[in-house]
Amino acid sequence: MKHFPSSFLVPFLLVMLLAGHAMGQVGDVCHVHDPAIIEQDGRYYVFGTGFGIPFWTSDDLYHWRRAGRVFDCVADWARERVPRARDHWAPDISFFGGEYRLYYAVSQFGTQRSVIGLATNKTLDPTSPDYCWVDQGLVLGTEPGKDDYNAIDAHAVVDQEGRLWLAVGSYWSGIKLFELDPSTGKVPDGAKRYSLAARPIETAVEAPCIIHHGDFYYLFVSFDQCCRGTRSTYNTRVGRSKDITGPYMDDQGKPMLEGGGRVVLERNGPCIGPGHNSVLRRPGQDWLVHHYYDGNRRGMRRLQIRPITWSDDGWPIAGDPMTGPVCLKSQAPPCPSPEGKQP
Repeated sequence: MKHFPSSFLVPFLLVMLLAGHAMGQVGDVCHVHDPAIIEQDGRYYVFGTGFGIPFWTSDDLYHWRRAGRVFDCVADWARERVPRARDHWAPDISFFGGEYRLYYAVSQFGTQRSVIGLATNKTLDPTSPDYCWVDQGLVLGTEPGKDDYNAIDAHAVVDQEGRLWLAVGSYWSGIKLFELDPSTGKVPDGAKRYSLAARPIETAVEAPCIIHHGDFYYLFVSFDQCCRGTRSTYNTRVGRSKDITGPYMDDQGKPMLEGGGRVVLERNGPCIGPGHNSVLRRPGQDWLVHHYYDGNRRGMRRLQIRPITWSDDGWPIAGDPMTGPVCLKSQAPPCPSPEGKQP
């Protein structure tokens, strides 16, 4: 057996603990970026940025495997609007009107030459005979010199009255909200535009995600710089409003339209740049799903899932990353007890 001096073991063990803390999920969790999550029949699906929109599946939120991609190419209509585009960005997945709706962006990096498209499917299970993604075309587009916001980072949400909305935006004048036609899932001509969040000086705000909890709508966004590996400064913020259209305020009463936002997640050890989150709503437990850049693996993009708890005054708190499978009552067969017996 090889022996090491105590001066070596202490930092070595610390590194191992940090590595485990940063990892969270296991399996095919590398290169997951901008994760959007949904559950169908006890199985979880995460869709992410990349050519064709890759997706991953899990039965317990902990073990993940790469399961395929949605598209084989960028659609002709999107190439016409964004000729230099080569891949798909920032998907959002939801279920509405008896179908799964996948919003996605095609964009020229660093510009407002962007479009948001929509694809629909009857099921997310690739083994089902009903499995077939149908591209429904353009939902929303922006152009340099014409628009003051950027049509990427779509997020669909249903309000408490059953109305369907789409939040979008990255940099420029910030996060916008449009009411959707529920039958088509698209933004109608002449739809009113609501401004939800902006940073007048830094401008770096993107990746909206809206949920309802208690008496409020909560708007999650990402601040600062992503996509830079260990140099990323991404962090997750939140504000809340009585109305889905705003105004959203942080816990200090600062409007999100003036750069406000309560910190939910920021850099912690090797977990660098946590952001672009989605939220999985489950009975009795919400989960914050996001990517981060792993400081122990040269800034590799990775998936991470954390439980959400709520403070006494109604603000979301991100817990530590999951360290094992989640047992859910809807899953079968039931999970073994610690003694290995069925409960």
